[in-house]
Amino acid sequence: MAPSTTLYRLARGGVIRPATKLVWPTGVEGLQNVPAQGPAIIAPNHISFLDSVVLIGVLPRQISFVGKAEYMDSWRTRYLFPAMGMIPIDRSGGRKSMVALDQVVEILDRGELFGIFPEGTRSRDGLLHRGRTGVARLALQTGAPVIPVGISGTDQIQPPDARCPRPFRPCRVRFGRRIDAARYLERIDSIPVYRELTDEVMYEISQLSGQTYVDRYASRPEPDEATPALAAVAS
Repeated sequence: MAPSTTLYRLARGGVIRPATKLVWPTGVEGLQNVPAQGPAIIAPNHISFLDSVVLIGVLPRQISFVGKAEYMDSWRTRYLFPAMGMIPIDRSGGRKSMVALDQVVEILDRGELFGIFPEGTRSRDGLLHRGRTGVARLALQTGAPVIPVGISGTDQIQPPDARCPRPFRPCRVRFGRRIDAARYLERIDSIPVYRELTDEVMYEISQLSGQTYVDRYASRPEPDEATPALAAVAS
């Protein structure tokens, strides 16, 4: 089921957006690159749990993410995280995981925004790691453009292992040029096409975030980590 629009608007307008203006002053560049309507895949680097929160605060449109289903078991997160656009995914694999991924396709088919962190988990060394090809597979399957995003400063607000964000520290979000996957479609049956498109996305993210790119995957998330989990689509 799609996240509640009413809950999302309440959370965004009443808490998240004011926080990105006052508590964590957030500079924004390139917002005009995000389409005013129609589907798009928002693909940022991932340096802090706060990344998805900041994106919700600066985007004028609703955005959805995937997160682990265990959050639905806790009264503290059962309503909050879906209100922030989270779609729960069962990480045990198989058909249970695919249910959430089917919902992602439905979201894009409806002309909405979906956010995916191509690295699959948060970077703990400050480097930009090799992207997993789920972002390319989604773009080629749905025809949605990819908007690369560079986030900086959120790791100083809430480092990967910190439980609480530090107030009154700035961050920045830079939205890059739209990447249209259409030119890859003629080679869609070729395995390298997913890697080529993913690498193009990662290059753009590195230019936007200022991070050094390394051609190796980031370490897998720990059991309690809040990772939007579309890395499960493919390596």
